[in-house]
Amino acid sequence: MDIQTKTGITNPGFAVSMYGGSFNWLQPSFEYGGREGPVDWFLTGDYLGNDRGIENPAATFNAIHDSTQQFHGFAYMSGIIDPDTRVSVIGGAFNGRFPIPNNPGQSPSLGLNVLGASSFNSNLLNEVQHESTQFGLLSLQKHIGDINLQISAFVRNSVLSFSPDVVGDLLFNGVTPFARRSDLAEGVQADASWRINDSHTLRSGFLGEVETTAFDTTSFVLPVDATGAQTSNVPLGIVDNGARTGGLYGIYMQDEWRVLPALTLNYGFRFDGVNEFTNENQVSPRVNAVWKATDATTVHAGYSRYFVPPPFELVAPTAIALFNNTTAAPSVQQDDTVKAERSHYFDLGISQIVVPGLTVGLDGYYKLATNLIDEGQFGAPIILTAFNYAKGRIGGVEFTLSYDQGPWSIYGNAAYSHAVGTDIVSAQFNFAPDKLAYIAQNYIHLDHDQTWTASAGADYTFNQGTEYPTRVSVDLLVQSGLRASTPTVPNGASLPEYAAVNASIVQKLDLGIGQGTELRLDVLNIGDAVYEIRNGTGVGVGAPQFGIRRTILAGLTQRF
Repeated sequence: MDIQTKTGITNPGFAVSMYGGSFNWLQPSFEYGGREGPVDWFLTGDYLGNDRGIENPAATFNAIHDSTQQFHGFAYMSGIIDPDTRVSVIGGAFNGRFPIPNNPGQSPSLGLNVLGASSFNSNLLNEVQHESTQFGLLSLQKHIGDINLQISAFVRNSVLSFSPDVVGDLLFNGVTPFARRSDLAEGVQADASWRINDSHTLRSGFLGEVETTAFDTTSFVLPVDATGAQTSNVPLGIVDNGARTGGLYGIYMQDEWRVLPALTLNYGFRFDGVNEFTNENQVSPRVNAVWKATDATTVHAGYSRYFVPPPFELVAPTAIALFNNTTAAPSVQQDDTVKAERSHYFDLGISQIVVPGLTVGLDGYYKLATNLIDEGQFGAPIILTAFNYAKGRIGGVEFTLSYDQGPWSIYGNAAYSHAVGTDIVSAQFNFAPDKLAYIAQNYIHLDHDQTWTASAGADYTFNQGTEYPTRVSVDLLVQSGLRASTPTVPNGASLPEYAAVNASIVQKLDLGIGQGTELRLDVLNIGDAVYEIRNGTGVGVGAPQFGIRRTILAGLTQRF
């Protein structure tokens, strides 16, 4: 990841870009930054349209029914009131339309009849999901002697809606859900630091948030008798609507203690609470130490107690009884409330400067969790549902390498991970009885557990320091494969390993137009590798997903 903060000071002027290529990719965008006296601003926006909105569920080059349209916008403005006071405003918006891609060659297997139809061509399914989010943030920063303060008020609104294929979804899944979820959050956060002396810096803050989530679902199902046999081919409509308002709150205090010139100890605590579908709280101590053993060697170690509330917008209690005696009746009638995750987290690592510009690092971590939160897709809508494992164990080791010297920039990462959980204790109706029974007695891999992950990349800049530099880069991603289920063990197998190589060229030019011109060419998955990210059998995995095939994209940016 290369994250660069942009403001009107660092990126003044106006820039327009056009980017696109394979899969009917079209992405125009703009940036505008500037400064007038004590005020600076930065605005950006783009439109994205292509035929790869969601991962292809088939191994084909082109996906069926996957043309997305998306709009993104972001605005930042900051004003300096006096040398010690700054006010900032941040806002953003997103709106996207995502047709759900079809998996070709599938046939309904439930043996149902809907208004006289008992077969359906999966290529013709027409499911569409719309998503939108808007957020705003107002912040005041103040410097008073040795004290720095920041207080922010924020608001966020998100809406997701799903429109099914009325006949197709009933035949394939036994239910046709028209679903809508919305979430509105408003709150205040404050943070402060006080440099008491050369040895101690005290930090403290609080968060308070009020959140309202609403869920509106109208599901069409077919009636069945006590044996499960269909009794009519005329769909029935079941309405399951509701809303809930809740809150999150928390405070923290931490001391940064410079015990020795080369040793810093951070210790403190958090108190967090949630009062939403679940009502819980926890005091969470934490401590970590950073030891600069030599000018080139840094060692760190730490422990934290964490408290993670379930995502409010992903917890929507279902009135299970409404679906009894229908094709959507779950085989498990239990739906316990999703709880907050509580965990102990340990970390130990070392960073070493080998030669100027070259740094390597090794880090190990281990998390022991109670009510481990996971998420899954349990139906046609890509609306994730949260659930808990009673216990979870997650651990791993990460190796990093980076080199940045002159025209060269090189990085490499390798990671080993082992993540398991046992006993699903909430939202149980989403799972088959045999899976619940097995997981209640055994630890299983989490569906997103991947044993080995590695990435590496390098770029070289020709003509560095001139007005026409050329940057050439290449990167490699290697994965051992996510989890898949076997007939007897949920998540008991690993998908095949895969590798993908990408490359790009960026050329800056001075054509005497504005502040400069930039051309770029990107090639993703140069070898056109066919690789499966998920095969749809993992716990909570709704559909197969294949990675993007060879993609050629080109762009032009003009700055004024």
